[in-house]
Amino acid sequence: MTDITMYGRVIITAEIEAMTGLHIGGNSTGLEIGGLDKAVIRNPRNNEPYIPGSSLRGKMRSQTEKVLGVSQNTPIGQATIHVCKDNDAYVKNGGCPVCTVFGVPADEGDKNKDKKKENEIKVAKPTRLVVRDVSLTPDSVKDLSKINSELRFSELKTEVAIDRVTSAAVPRTLERVPAGAVFGPAELVFGIYERADYGRLKTVIQALQLVEDDYVGGAGSRGSGKVKFKAIKVSARKRADYSNTMDFQTFDSVQELANAFDALKQWMETNIPTE
Repeated sequence: MTDITMYGRVIITAEIEAMTGLHIGGNSTGLEIGGLDKAVIRNPRNNEPYIPGSSLRGKMRSQTEKVLGVSQNTPIGQATIHVCKDNDAYVKNGGCPVCTVFGVPADEGDKNKDKKKENEIKVAKPTRLVVRDVSLTPDSVKDLSKINSELRFSELKTEVAIDRVTSAAVPRTLERVPAGAVFGPAELVFGIYERADYGRLKTVIQALQLVEDDYVGGAGSRGSGKVKFKAIKVSARKRADYSNTMDFQTFDSVQELANAFDALKQWMETNIPTE
């Protein structure tokens, strides 16, 4: 059995602004709006749209996999992701950036354990990154409440799909959170388990940049889902005094945070010692 020691956590909070309409699909069951094909996901308690942590984290992972060019070798639901198949691949070149930061699925670890291979991925390897669900800010709730729309906090966008066989136009209606809506604070929590994790935080920051240049949710190739991270704050808690929060700095953009990474890494090494 491998011992695990968490030396501290780095917490990144930010606001997420929808630069174009945002569609993250939910359950359309029970909606009575005629012609609505795809509804957004909503909090059942207050009916407000939100960004699931799984959607943001999944996009961060998939973009990281693409930029690294790693193999897509493990089906997860309707998607396929990269998972190191043995311990040699996991630790190669200082550790797989995808599997060390975003983790290995629990069932994959169990499969490797059952095989009892000498170079299996040890089940004790911890996932570094946790991403929370992100609600609308109170100001955006007020602003969106004023929209003259059939659905609260959203807009309906009608698109036309062309049947490639008959060339017939098939209209479809997409529900979106309008551009300008702000969600926050988003919270990303990164665990420090070994010295190499100081440098691995750069993978998280790069993933945020990749998301900004791509999209969140659906219909991204048709204009939806462009987001911007702003009011980014970095803080930390260390194992020796976990009740106290240490603040690093606040940034206006992900690019500013990326530019300050060397200073952030030095700050982590000083304030979250792994020895």
